[in-house]
Amino acid sequence: MTTLVAALVVLGVVIFVHELGHFLAAKAVGVGVPRFSIGFGSPTPLRFRYGETEYVLSWIPLGGYVKMATAEEEGGVSSIEGGGAAEFPPHRLFEHKPLWARILVLSAGVIMNVLLAWGVYAGIALGGGQLVDPITRLAEIDTTVAPAEARDLATVPFGTTITRVNGDTVTSWNDVIAAVADLGSERVRFDFAGGIDPVIVHIPGTAVEARLRLRNALHNLREARVARVEPASPAAAAGIEPGDLVVRINADTVRYWDELVALVRPRPEALVEVTLVRGDEVRTVPVQTDATEDRDPTTGGRVRVGRLGVHVAEPVRRVEFTAAGALKEGLRQTGAQTRLVLVTVRGLVFGRISPKELGGPIAIGQLSGEAARAGPVPFLAFMAFISINLAIFNLLPIPVLDGGHLVFLVLEGLRGKPVPAGVRIRFTQVGLALLFALVLLVMYNDVLRVLGLH
Repeated sequence: MTTLVAALVVLGVVIFVHELGHFLAAKAVGVGVPRFSIGFGSPTPLRFRYGETEYVLSWIPLGGYVKMATAEEEGGVSSIEGGGAAEFPPHRLFEHKPLWARILVLSAGVIMNVLLAWGVYAGIALGGGQLVDPITRLAEIDTTVAPAEARDLATVPFGTTITRVNGDTVTSWNDVIAAVADLGSERVRFDFAGGIDPVIVHIPGTAVEARLRLRNALHNLREARVARVEPASPAAAAGIEPGDLVVRINADTVRYWDELVALVRPRPEALVEVTLVRGDEVRTVPVQTDATEDRDPTTGGRVRVGRLGVHVAEPVRRVEFTAAGALKEGLRQTGAQTRLVLVTVRGLVFGRISPKELGGPIAIGQLSGEAARAGPVPFLAFMAFISINLAIFNLLPIPVLDGGHLVFLVLEGLRGKPVPAGVRIRFTQVGLALLFALVLLVMYNDVLRVLGLH
């Protein structure tokens, strides 16, 4: 139930905000709006009319639309949107408005989605500040995950403090990870304390996969101290308590938390000897691990992994923001997430990212549920990220989407006259076919993930 409600809230809010942008812009420039719909197809009984506009909830919950007053055919779009336009005088028709006004109306949905993300990120920063991990000591780099370009990082001594990344001072692990993920740089330069030589990792800005692998391969020196033990977990059954410091799994020494995780993951439903320190006492307890499914960080496939049911004691520092600082942080977060989505789209277009990675409503629903269970801040941040995804998706130059309509308007501005209606209708029909194919693809991917076949 949590997953369903969370998905409805996330999709409902981002779609409503997008369509509200079109609606308000259309009203502002005097375009008639016979219908405002969340969803496509025939309206449900949840509908009402206020003024010239009918507000409806439609049966197909895969988006929404604002139906503009127009005398032109729409190339099959009407069959999806349902209903027809009421009679409006010529000066209220969309195609009779100046070019700038039509561009504003078509762009307003994307603008609203970006503003929503900015507002959410800024609100999170202002309301609760930002929790950061202050540890910038590099434990080690996992060479089985890291891209080949990062091999020199393996020579850095265990526990060395990272002082700067790309010339900027880092005061938290969050700063390190953000710099690694920055797609605006062709390299990542690490500077260290203690006279250790800098390491430069050359990664093209478009190589998002390599950056993700580098991020996943870096481990900071967070001690393997237990903060919480899940009820009815293997750790609870073995008598492990909050505050215990794990120092060994079987015969392998545990120096930091991620090392503990790496030693337990390959042992699903296995008996392991856990050596821990509790106060001045060292004790060893046998633990029968649980098994769960997780994504393999290297292959992307699903694998069975072991778990103890313990959570790390995270040393966090809270960073407070002024109103201006929160707006700046919100803008930074929005820009960073936008760049990530754009690079992902480019990777899909040029074949560097598999279409199997695309997710649809089911995937969004599952992720929404996970975010909701993690708390209000992760949930709101996820909503902002989906809002950015929706904005960029709608800017794709595919007829039917906002980006496709904007292409026609740009061509009109260059030609000095509209693109012929017949051409627009044919391209719109092609766009519909592409859109349906994309829907089928993401739904297929969703089903395979649910069945564990992806």
